[in-house]
Amino acid sequence: MKTLWFLICVFSISVSWAQEDLLDEIDSDSVVSSYTTAAFKGLKIVNFESTKLVAKKEFTLVVAHRFGSIENGFDTFFGLDDAVTRLNFIYGISDGFNIGISRSSYQKIYEGSLKYRILRQENNGFPFTVVGFNSILINTALDKNNLPKLEFKHRLGYTAQILVSRKMSEKLSLEIAPTFFHDNYVMINNQDNSQFALGFGGRYKLGKRWSLNADYGWHLNRASNSPFRNPLSIGIDLETGGHVFQMHFTNAQPMNTSTFLGQSTGDWSEGDIYFGFNLSRVF
Repeated sequence: MKTLWFLICVFSISVSWAQEDLLDEIDSDSVVSSYTTAAFKGLKIVNFESTKLVAKKEFTLVVAHRFGSIENGFDTFFGLDDAVTRLNFIYGISDGFNIGISRSSYQKIYEGSLKYRILRQENNGFPFTVVGFNSILINTALDKNNLPKLEFKHRLGYTAQILVSRKMSEKLSLEIAPTFFHDNYVMINNQDNSQFALGFGGRYKLGKRWSLNADYGWHLNRASNSPFRNPLSIGIDLETGGHVFQMHFTNAQPMNTSTFLGQSTGDWSEGDIYFGFNLSRVF
């Protein structure tokens, strides 16, 4: 009996030491690999891409809609008669690498895109999340009857972005997005084909499922005779189960990066703005 009690005591002490060693390892690992999460819940802030990516092997459909200008009131039923729609299909090759393909009714644009994480914000380490975004689009609405010298290459446009975000607190996340885009065909005579912009965006959490979002694009080399304006958008995000529903007002009706940066026509000061939404669904 004494032998049995001796073996039990030895076993208990050994288990206790093993648990303490294991807990020490867990504490050490958690500090090394503790990444900041959920800076943004939507793949878009409003118009600009956020630093969120689709998870590995997940398929996401984003349905984006911009009604016409609310300035015309009941004549167009506050823009309902002049809506623009974009469907975007995104697949996660890995947690840090996404591919996408979309079609927009604005200029009948088809676009292919890549989105990839470069660096990730850590709780006790690197202070930012850095994501790259590249796309190529085809404007199929250009008409050769109006443009006799039109070739396929003139339909193409390219975008390259670096998205840099930081989750400042549990409620506030901010992002800056240096952007280069090149259109092989531009509508304004004095406009450079290669264009540059700087995007700013943020999210402020209002509650468990609600947040206030806004973004703004500062075009850096817009032609002096251009009728287009810098895009400013403000909206609300609502998380509902498997999808994020984003409702907003914006002066940009087009939704591809190069088009909302280069071809926004609305004017907030005159009430020439568009109501819209982004609906994201994970499959």
